[in-house]
Amino acid sequence: MNLVIDAGNTSVKTAVFQNNRLIEKQIFTKEKFSVEFEKTRKKYPEIRNSIVSSVTFDELNMISEVKKAFQVMEFNNSTPVPFENKYASPETLGKDRIALVASAVNSFAKKNVLIIDAGTCITYDLKTSEEKYLGGAISPGLSMRFKSLHKFTANLPLVTPKPEADLIGDTTENSILSGIINGIKMELKGTIESYSSQFEDLTVIFTGGDSQILSIPLKNSIFANSNFLLEGLNFILEFNKTQ
Repeated sequence: MNLVIDAGNTSVKTAVFQNNRLIEKQIFTKEKFSVEFEKTRKKYPEIRNSIVSSVTFDELNMISEVKKAFQVMEFNNSTPVPFENKYASPETLGKDRIALVASAVNSFAKKNVLIIDAGTCITYDLKTSEEKYLGGAISPGLSMRFKSLHKFTANLPLVTPKPEADLIGDTTENSILSGIINGIKMELKGTIESYSSQFEDLTVIFTGGDSQILSIPLKNSIFANSNFLLEGLNFILEFNKTQ
């Protein structure tokens, strides 16, 4: 039984895996980590190993707390992974992107896979059927686009995102919604089509916090999975147990 910990700037996600199956997931603020961690430890005494992915843990000494209870792997750019990394600057590659590619190897071995993660940024990552990571793209995320229009203009309001928007906006708010929501969906559609034209039998994974707002038509080759990153971290932990 493994405990996966993925800590962002403000929130922490934890997931308990048993025999590579996710059995519980939690999301809470990092200030609540100690309390929630203790609850999980007591609820699942069978946990023996943990993987921690974070850029903020050390400031609250959270890793040392986890190490008192389990065997801990601190995930970073030098952690062995189950694919060949062809990125030209691997030291700058985000840990979340690495974990997503590992998850693609685990779930879709020997297949061409495009992973789209709609979070703070929208990232696109390509894993080939030869288990090689080639790279991808980064574009502004949903919230970033709304905030940018508001911040860098004198009169445009900060608009609340919605899942759908008319093509033709009849107010300033609706025009912003049209530009951002429809613009991102066209970006997603065009990117998928471009990758599909270069990589045959392409499988597409759509994940991330904004994936529900930016819902795209799910076809036979497109899958939505909100736990894809956590599954990738667990796979990296299991992979390193055998090294």
